[in-house]
Amino acid sequence: MKICLFGGTFDPPHIGHLIIAESIKETHNFDKMFFIPSFLPPHKQDELVSSVNDRFKMLRLALEGNENFEISDIEIKRGGVSYTIQTIREIKSKYHLSREDIYFLLGSDSLLEFHTWKNPEDILNECHILVVLRPEFQPSRISSKILSQIQFANISQIDISSSQIRRRVRMGQTIRYMVPDIVFSYIEENNLYR
Repeated sequence: MKICLFGGTFDPPHIGHLIIAESIKETHNFDKMFFIPSFLPPHKQDELVSSVNDRFKMLRLALEGNENFEISDIEIKRGGVSYTIQTIREIKSKYHLSREDIYFLLGSDSLLEFHTWKNPEDILNECHILVVLRPEFQPSRISSKILSQIQFANISQIDISSSQIRRRVRMGQTIRYMVPDIVFSYIEENNLYR
């Protein structure tokens, strides 16, 4: 089994996440895409993040109907700060995967902070890193050592972010078509991001 892990806060999950995941699954022939919402993201501890319950529900709603997408609550069940290295090792053990069978997907904005993650070298040794380019990304800001060990995904760039969506809601602007309709309804009904 060849899988790709897509970790993140997903606050909220948006169409960019879904389009990227579908494109990656198709271009790299993954058997499954695992979406892994973080319990407590280590690089966002100073930011206001929606409850894990709301984020998990929105993600579950967004993924409904796609048999190639699966949501994993591994970081939620573990609790505490969500470290990627722990998640990768747990999933490799659970599914009996070798390094060749497991990929971790991240955006180039996260790649800028990768060197500050817990055990970045171990992450590179445990799995393949697949990076989705975000607009304005400059590879020169990444160390050559890391660049030599990652792969850039050959898919179109999508300029939508969760922070942009939250900001639009706070400003009273529409987010229709930026998130799946069912997620849009959930945000409205639960008065999120106001």
